[in-house]
Amino acid sequence: MKQLGLPISLDSKLLLSNFFGDKNQSLLSFIETLFTGKDSSIVFISGANSSGKTHVLQGCAFKALDQGLTAMYVDVKQELPNRFLNTLSDYDWVFVDNIDQLDVTQQQELFDLYNQIKGTSTKLIVSALVLPGELELLKDLKTRLSLAVIFSLEQLTDIEKIELIKLKMKDKNLDIDEKVYAYLFKYFSRDLTMVLSALDRLDQESLRQKSVISIPFSKKILDI
Repeated sequence: MKQLGLPISLDSKLLLSNFFGDKNQSLLSFIETLFTGKDSSIVFISGANSSGKTHVLQGCAFKALDQGLTAMYVDVKQELPNRFLNTLSDYDWVFVDNIDQLDVTQQQELFDLYNQIKGTSTKLIVSALVLPGELELLKDLKTRLSLAVIFSLEQLTDIEKIELIKLKMKDKNLDIDEKVYAYLFKYFSRDLTMVLSALDRLDQESLRQKSVISIPFSKKILDI
């Protein structure tokens, strides 16, 4: 894990170079233009759970840091210090994940930050489950966010999800038959987060029971 000063760590495996989804390439192409632009930019990324919002934001943060720029990634789902979001205008890049979780005070802080970076070179990228117009936010903030460059992430296909899982299992030095993944997507869940969590459980149980991760083993452990 690579640390940012405050308050959250980054997952070193979440890079733009390994972000999946052919339909999301327009977002990646736009992000590349931001790294050469000198003006401030506001980008809003919407997408369902497991669609890759956090992956994109953290991948951007790594790219910025690798280029010697200052970056701050914030996940609203985690506890934040009071009066924090409106202190970030000096960063080159600011990433605020899950803004649908902002409380009223934090909404005002994000509104202040939005106004502070106008006329600067700061890039602000935020994410939420839904589009700005569907969020329960302060009216002024909602209006500002509707003016952002907006991208909606496409859900990965099951084949793309399996490819992503294979990469994650490779990182863990786990060799699992692809049939197990297909079985889990068909009979357990098509939600990527749930499948990854199930695979972590299967990994732990396979070590404890000294067994290979197979379809019969998965059925037994996960009670499918």
